[in-house]
Amino acid sequence: MKKVITYGTYDLLHYGHINLLRRAKALGDYLIVALSTDEFNSEKKGKKCYFSYEQRKQLLEAVRYVDLVIPENDWDQKINDVQEFKVDVFAMGSDWEGKFDFLKDYCEVVYFPRTPEISTTQIKQQLGNKEQSND
Repeated sequence: MKKVITYGTYDLLHYGHINLLRRAKALGDYLIVALSTDEFNSEKKGKKCYFSYEQRKQLLEAVRYVDLVIPENDWDQKINDVQEFKVDVFAMGSDWEGKFDFLKDYCEVVYFPRTPEISTTQIKQQLGNKEQSND
């Protein structure tokens, strides 16, 4: 069985996320998503999520491409995850291109082009603009 892993926050799950998950799953038989915890997002990434970790986990578990969701607690767990779960392919969006090449010693590394017209940041900005215009 060929295992694939990807990482992310997956807040405000949208079709760009689904595109990445679909392409990642197509690389193997089993897709693991390492989902950033609330603490990791706030303390290390400087992100505030709309949905909690548990809510984001439930959303991901409902996506047919996803076989397992595990917590991402820090930046440095990737080598351990690849080894522990016997991962064959590490997949990420192209906005991270080159940042995880150190994993090539442990598995294949693939960067996917992002879905250009959508991002969680863009959604949050648009929602913020709508709220301001309604004030």
